[in-house]
This record gives sequence, C-alpha cells and structure tokens, in this order.
Amino acid sequence: MKNDSHTRHRPMPHSSFFSSLPPASPTAYTPYYIYTATMTIFSRIIAGEIPCYKVAEDDKFFAFLDINPLVKGHTLVVPKQEVDYIFDLSDEDLAAMHVFAKKIALAIGRAFPCRKVGMAVLGLEVPHAHIHLVPMQSEQDMRFSNPKLQLTDEEFRAVAEAIRAQL
Repeated sequence: MKNDSHTRHRPMPHSSFFSSLPPASPTAYTPYYIYTATMTIFSRIIAGEIPCYKVAEDDKFFAFLDINPLVKGHTLVVPKQEVDYIFDLSDEDLAAMHVFAKKIALAIGRAFPCRKVGMAVLGLEVPHAHIHLVPMQSEQDMRFSNPKLQLTDEEFRAVAEAIRAQL
C-alpha cells in the first residue's frame, strides 16, 4: 500500500486551479500550496513578526512561553518547518525535536522546581506541530481546561530569563 501521509492534510486542487497560477521557474518546481498558504501564528512568531517570550532556538526548533500558561514555566517547542501534524515530521526531525524539548524541560525543572515537567502534544488550536512543556506538582497541572494564569509583561520576561539561565 502506498504511503501517502504527506498529502493527508491537503486536498488536491482542481486542474483549473493550476492554470491560474503564475508559471513556475524552469529550474525548480514550486508546489501549489506555496501560492495559497498563509503562515501560522507560530511561523510568524519565529519570523519575528509577532513578539514572544523566547526561551531558546537552534537551526530547526524554537521554544517560547505559552501566552496562556497553565503554570509559570509553561513553554511551547515548535519546529521551524511549518508542519501541521507532528507525526508528519521525518523520523529524524521528530527525534531531534524531542531531544531539543528535553533540554528545555530540564532547564524548566531547574528554574521552577517541580515533581516533573509534563509533555503534551495536542495541536488542534494551531495548525503547526508543537509540544507543551508544563512544570507539574500534580497531574492536575496538566489539565488544559484549568484557568490560565494572567501574567504581566515583567513576569513573562522573568520566567523566560529564569529558564534561559538554566540552559
């Protein structure tokens, strides 16, 4: 059976759609979704178009504070590659994302002493793969239905700096 998971989330356009596109470069093929896709909010954060409280980044991944945190230290880890479904990442990128997340989680645990740093992948609210890292004293801390903290700009800055200082 052919593995077509890479097209699972994109419906194929009608053939008339292709005729409305500008001509492709003779040296490279540009997929149709390049012309119609808009950047996710996470891609805009990574690009610096939307401000964030950055914790860390490398050439493939970006970590920043969730602006609606469950607890202080709640951090998101996202790939710089815009992928909706985390399991559409290559095996190598998925493994590397978890290694990057582990470094961030260990820093969170040192900055905000807790029993464990929980990890959750939900991904329905933003169509860009991401991992939530949440310092936990109990499993109740990982309930996404809990009321969100309301932090000031100064508090967010202090939280991000506390985590960065532990990297």
